[in-house]
Amino acid sequence: MTLNVHLLHLPTGWSAETLADLQSRLEQPVVITTGDTLPDPAEYHVLIAGRPSRAQLDASPNLRAVIVPFAGPPEETRRLLSEYPHLTLHNLHHNAIPTAEMALALLLSTARFIPLGDRLLRRGDWAARYDKPPEFVLHGQTALILGFGAIGQHVARLCQAFGMKVLTIRRNPETPLPAGLAADIFGPDQLHDLLPRADVLIVTLPLNTGTRGLIGPRELALLPPQALLVNIGRGDVVDEEALYEALRSRRLAGAGIDVWYRYPENEDDRSATFPSNYPLHELDN
Repeated sequence: MTLNVHLLHLPTGWSAETLADLQSRLEQPVVITTGDTLPDPAEYHVLIAGRPSRAQLDASPNLRAVIVPFAGPPEETRRLLSEYPHLTLHNLHHNAIPTAEMALALLLSTARFIPLGDRLLRRGDWAARYDKPPEFVLHGQTALILGFGAIGQHVARLCQAFGMKVLTIRRNPETPLPAGLAADIFGPDQLHDLLPRADVLIVTLPLNTGTRGLIGPRELALLPPQALLVNIGRGDVVDEEALYEALRSRRLAGAGIDVWYRYPENEDDRSATFPSNYPLHELDN
Protein backbone atom coordinates (compact mmCIF):
# COMPACT_ATOMS: atom_id res chain seq x y z
CA MET A 1 0.00 0.00 0.00
CA THR A 2 1.24 3.46 -0.86
CA LEU A 3 1.11 5.98 1.98
CA ASN A 4 0.19 9.52 0.95
CA VAL A 5 1.65 12.27 3.13
CA HIS A 6 1.00 15.99 2.80
CA LEU A 7 3.52 18.36 4.36
CA LEU A 8 2.22 21.92 4.64
CA HIS A 9 5.62 23.59 5.02
CA LEU A 10 9.06 22.26 4.16
CA PRO A 11 11.54 22.57 7.05
CA THR A 12 14.01 25.42 6.71
CA GLY A 13 16.83 24.48 4.38
CA TRP A 14 15.01 21.59 2.75
CA SER A 15 14.89 21.30 -1.03
CA ALA A 16 13.22 19.00 -3.52
CA GLU A 17 16.43 16.95 -3.45
CA THR A 18 16.18 16.57 0.34
CA LEU A 19 12.63 15.33 -0.01
CA ALA A 20 13.60 12.87 -2.73
CA ASP A 21 16.45 11.56 -0.59
CA LEU A 22 14.04 11.02 2.31
CA GLN A 23 11.60 9.12 0.14
CA SER A 24 14.37 6.88 -1.17
CA ARG A 25 15.22 5.78 2.37
CA LEU A 26 11.70 4.64 3.26
CA GLU A 27 10.81 0.97 3.02
CA GLN A 28 7.10 1.51 2.39
CA PRO A 29 6.18 3.38 -0.81
CA VAL A 30 5.41 6.94 0.24
CA VAL A 31 4.16 9.83 -1.87
CA ILE A 32 4.90 13.21 -0.26
CA THR A 33 3.19 16.39 -1.44
CA THR A 34 3.93 19.84 -0.04
CA GLY A 35 2.55 23.35 0.10
CA ASP A 36 -0.40 25.41 1.31
CA THR A 37 -2.38 24.31 -1.74
CA LEU A 38 -3.79 20.86 -1.07
CA PRO A 39 -3.40 18.17 -3.73
CA ASP A 40 -6.40 17.59 -5.96
CA PRO A 41 -7.78 15.10 -5.31
CA ALA A 42 -6.86 15.23 -1.62
CA GLU A 43 -6.08 11.62 -0.73
CA TYR A 44 -3.41 11.99 1.93
CA HIS A 45 -3.37 9.57 4.86
CA VAL A 46 -1.04 11.70 6.97
CA LEU A 47 -1.02 15.49 7.36
CA ILE A 48 2.09 17.17 8.76
CA ALA A 49 1.05 20.56 10.13
CA GLY A 50 1.50 22.43 13.38
CA ARG A 51 -1.80 24.26 13.18
CA PRO A 52 -4.03 22.47 10.66
CA SER A 53 -7.30 24.08 9.67
CA ARG A 54 -10.65 22.35 9.72
CA ALA A 55 -10.68 22.51 5.92
CA GLN A 56 -7.35 20.67 5.75
CA LEU A 57 -8.65 17.96 8.09
CA ASP A 58 -11.88 17.58 6.15
CA ALA A 59 -10.34 17.63 2.67
CA SER A 60 -9.07 14.04 2.58
CA PRO A 61 -11.43 11.15 3.36
CA ASN A 62 -8.31 8.99 3.81
CA LEU A 63 -6.79 11.08 6.60
CA ARG A 64 -5.86 9.02 9.65
CA ALA A 65 -3.03 10.87 11.40
CA VAL A 66 -1.79 14.40 12.05
CA ILE A 67 1.85 15.03 12.93
CA VAL A 68 2.89 18.26 14.64
CA PRO A 69 6.50 18.84 13.48
CA PHE A 70 7.68 20.74 16.55
CA ALA A 71 7.70 20.25 20.32
CA GLY A 72 4.31 20.56 21.99
CA PRO A 73 1.07 20.54 19.96
CA PRO A 74 -0.57 24.00 20.17
CA GLU A 75 -3.64 24.28 22.36
CA GLU A 76 -5.87 25.14 19.39
CA THR A 77 -4.64 22.06 17.51
CA ARG A 78 -5.45 19.74 20.40
CA ARG A 79 -8.86 21.35 20.77
CA LEU A 80 -9.65 20.97 17.07
CA LEU A 81 -8.42 17.37 16.91
CA SER A 82 -10.70 16.45 19.81
CA GLU A 83 -13.56 16.83 17.33
CA TYR A 84 -12.02 14.14 15.11
CA PRO A 85 -11.88 10.99 17.26
CA HIS A 86 -10.84 8.84 14.30
CA LEU A 87 -7.60 10.83 13.87
CA THR A 88 -4.44 10.23 15.87
CA LEU A 89 -2.17 13.11 16.89
CA HIS A 90 1.59 12.53 16.93
CA ASN A 91 4.38 14.69 18.34
CA LEU A 92 7.99 13.66 18.91
CA HIS A 93 10.61 15.68 20.78
CA HIS A 94 13.11 15.24 17.95
CA ASN A 95 14.42 18.73 18.69
CA ALA A 96 14.97 18.25 22.43
CA ILE A 97 18.75 18.58 22.26
CA PRO A 98 18.94 21.68 20.01
CA THR A 99 16.15 23.32 22.02
CA ALA A 100 18.03 22.66 25.26
CA GLU A 101 21.18 24.09 23.70
CA MET A 102 19.19 27.18 22.74
CA ALA A 103 18.13 27.54 26.37
CA LEU A 104 21.75 27.51 27.48
CA ALA A 105 22.75 29.95 24.72
CA LEU A 106 20.02 32.35 25.85
CA LEU A 107 21.05 31.93 29.48
CA LEU A 108 24.71 32.65 28.80
CA SER A 109 24.00 35.61 26.53
CA THR A 110 21.62 37.10 29.11
CA ALA A 111 23.92 36.49 32.07
CA ARG A 112 26.85 38.15 30.30
CA PHE A 113 24.89 40.92 28.50
CA ILE A 114 26.24 39.70 25.17
CA PRO A 115 23.47 41.14 22.93
CA LEU A 116 23.83 44.58 24.54
CA GLY A 117 27.60 44.54 24.25
CA ASP A 118 27.43 43.51 20.60
CA ARG A 119 24.88 46.19 19.77
CA LEU A 120 26.88 48.96 21.44
CA LEU A 121 30.27 47.91 20.12
CA ARG A 122 28.95 47.97 16.56
CA ARG A 123 28.41 51.69 17.18
CA GLY A 124 31.88 52.13 18.66
CA ASP A 125 30.48 52.34 22.20
CA TRP A 126 32.48 50.42 24.83
CA ALA A 127 30.10 51.12 27.73
CA ALA A 128 29.04 47.48 28.02
CA ARG A 129 32.65 46.52 28.72
CA TYR A 130 33.56 49.18 31.26
CA ASP A 131 30.23 50.22 32.80
CA LYS A 132 28.33 46.94 32.83
CA PRO A 133 26.56 45.55 35.90
CA PRO A 134 28.28 42.79 37.91
CA GLU A 135 28.59 39.59 35.91
CA PHE A 136 26.14 36.81 36.66
CA VAL A 137 28.29 33.69 37.15
CA LEU A 138 26.29 30.51 36.56
CA HIS A 139 28.53 28.23 38.62
CA GLY A 140 27.00 27.69 42.05
CA GLN A 141 23.65 29.26 41.14
CA THR A 142 20.29 27.51 41.36
CA ALA A 143 18.21 26.84 38.25
CA LEU A 144 14.51 26.07 38.57
CA ILE A 145 13.26 24.23 35.48
CA LEU A 146 9.51 24.24 34.86
CA GLY A 147 8.67 21.11 32.91
CA PHE A 148 10.88 18.04 33.05
CA GLY A 149 10.19 16.15 29.86
CA ALA A 150 12.78 15.44 27.18
CA ILE A 151 13.73 19.10 26.77
CA GLY A 152 13.80 19.90 30.48
CA GLN A 153 16.03 16.91 31.18
CA HIS A 154 18.56 17.99 28.55
CA VAL A 155 18.49 21.51 29.99
CA ALA A 156 19.19 20.06 33.43
CA ARG A 157 22.24 18.17 32.14
CA LEU A 158 23.66 21.34 30.62
CA CYS A 159 23.04 23.33 33.80
CA GLN A 160 24.76 20.59 35.80
CA ALA A 161 27.77 20.79 33.51
CA PHE A 162 28.09 24.47 34.45
CA GLY A 163 28.07 23.63 38.15
CA MET A 164 24.51 24.74 38.83
CA LYS A 165 22.13 23.20 41.35
CA VAL A 166 18.97 22.03 39.58
CA LEU A 167 15.44 22.15 40.96
CA THR A 168 12.61 21.04 38.74
CA ILE A 169 8.84 20.90 38.73
CA ARG A 170 7.09 18.09 36.92
CA ARG A 171 3.55 16.79 36.91
CA ASN A 172 4.60 13.41 38.33
CA PRO A 173 7.49 14.09 40.74
CA GLU A 174 7.68 10.44 41.81
CA THR A 175 8.89 9.36 38.35
CA PRO A 176 12.53 8.17 38.69
CA LEU A 177 15.30 10.37 37.35
CA PRO A 178 17.20 9.23 34.24
CA ALA A 179 20.60 7.72 35.00
CA GLY A 180 23.35 10.25 35.61
CA LEU A 181 21.02 13.18 36.19
CA ALA A 182 20.95 14.89 39.59
CA ALA A 183 18.02 17.18 40.34
CA ASP A 184 15.56 17.82 43.14
CA ILE A 185 12.06 17.14 41.79
CA PHE A 186 8.89 18.74 43.10
CA GLY A 187 5.22 18.82 42.17
CA PRO A 188 3.36 21.80 40.65
CA ASP A 189 1.84 22.73 44.01
CA GLN A 190 5.29 23.74 45.29
CA LEU A 191 5.98 26.39 42.65
CA HIS A 192 5.59 29.36 45.00
CA ASP A 193 7.87 27.78 47.59
CA LEU A 194 10.61 27.19 45.02
CA LEU A 195 10.63 30.52 43.17
CA PRO A 196 12.46 32.42 45.97
CA ARG A 197 15.25 29.81 45.73
CA ALA A 198 15.76 30.23 41.97
CA ASP A 199 18.53 32.42 40.59
CA VAL A 200 17.44 31.31 37.12
CA LEU A 201 13.93 30.31 36.05
CA ILE A 202 13.83 28.20 32.87
CA VAL A 203 10.42 27.54 31.30
CA THR A 204 10.09 24.48 29.05
CA LEU A 205 6.33 23.94 29.45
CA PRO A 206 3.82 23.50 26.62
CA LEU A 207 0.83 25.83 26.47
CA ASN A 208 -2.51 24.58 27.72
CA THR A 209 -5.29 25.76 30.00
CA GLY A 210 -3.23 24.82 33.05
CA THR A 211 -0.02 26.58 32.01
CA ARG A 212 -1.34 29.75 30.33
CA GLY A 213 -0.25 32.69 32.48
CA LEU A 214 1.31 30.35 35.04
CA ILE A 215 4.14 32.84 35.57
CA GLY A 216 2.46 36.15 36.31
CA PRO A 217 3.12 39.23 38.46
CA ARG A 218 3.00 37.29 41.73
CA GLU A 219 5.38 34.58 40.52
CA LEU A 220 7.89 37.03 39.08
CA ALA A 221 7.81 38.99 42.35
CA LEU A 222 8.69 35.81 44.25
CA LEU A 223 11.95 35.41 42.34
CA PRO A 224 15.04 36.88 44.01
CA PRO A 225 15.91 40.40 42.84
CA GLN A 226 18.08 40.32 39.71
CA ALA A 227 17.13 36.76 38.79
CA LEU A 228 17.18 35.65 35.15
CA LEU A 229 14.34 34.10 33.15
CA VAL A 230 14.64 31.89 30.07
CA ASN A 231 11.57 30.78 28.12
CA ILE A 232 11.87 28.08 25.47
CA GLY A 233 8.41 26.61 26.13
CA ARG A 234 5.58 28.81 24.91
CA GLY A 235 5.30 32.57 25.18
CA ASP A 236 1.96 32.74 26.95
CA VAL A 237 3.11 30.53 29.83
CA VAL A 238 4.66 33.81 31.07
CA ASP A 239 2.25 36.73 31.36
CA GLU A 240 3.32 39.24 28.74
CA GLU A 241 2.61 42.46 30.65
CA ALA A 242 4.10 41.11 33.86
CA LEU A 243 7.29 40.14 32.02
CA TYR A 244 7.58 43.57 30.45
CA GLU A 245 7.10 45.36 33.77
CA ALA A 246 9.60 43.11 35.56
CA LEU A 247 12.23 43.82 32.90
CA ARG A 248 11.43 47.52 32.58
CA SER A 249 11.75 48.01 36.34
CA ARG A 250 14.83 45.75 36.38
CA ARG A 251 13.21 43.54 39.00
CA LEU A 252 14.44 40.85 36.61
CA ALA A 253 18.05 41.30 35.55
CA GLY A 254 17.29 39.88 32.14
CA ALA A 255 15.31 37.45 30.04
CA GLY A 256 16.31 35.14 27.20
CA ILE A 257 13.27 34.37 25.06
CA ASP A 258 12.84 32.00 22.13
CA VAL A 259 9.03 31.94 22.14
CA TRP A 260 7.00 35.09 21.64
CA TYR A 261 3.59 36.71 21.74
CA ARG A 262 3.34 37.98 18.18
CA TYR A 263 4.56 36.30 15.00
CA PRO A 264 4.50 37.31 11.33
CA GLU A 265 1.30 36.16 9.67
CA ASN A 266 2.92 35.87 6.25
CA GLU A 267 6.26 36.24 4.52
CA ASP A 268 5.76 39.96 3.91
CA ASP A 269 5.39 40.58 7.65
CA ARG A 270 8.73 39.01 8.56
CA SER A 271 10.61 42.30 8.37
CA ALA A 272 8.01 44.44 10.16
CA THR A 273 6.58 42.51 13.12
CA PHE A 274 7.67 43.18 16.68
CA PRO A 275 7.53 40.07 18.89
CA SER A 276 5.45 41.58 21.70
CA ASN A 277 2.46 43.84 22.22
CA TYR A 278 4.68 45.76 24.65
CA PRO A 279 7.94 47.54 23.70
CA LEU A 280 10.19 44.73 24.88
CA HIS A 281 12.42 45.43 21.90
CA GLU A 282 13.31 48.81 23.41
CA LEU A 283 14.73 47.29 26.60
CA ASP A 284 18.42 46.40 26.86
CA ASN A 285 17.95 43.41 29.16
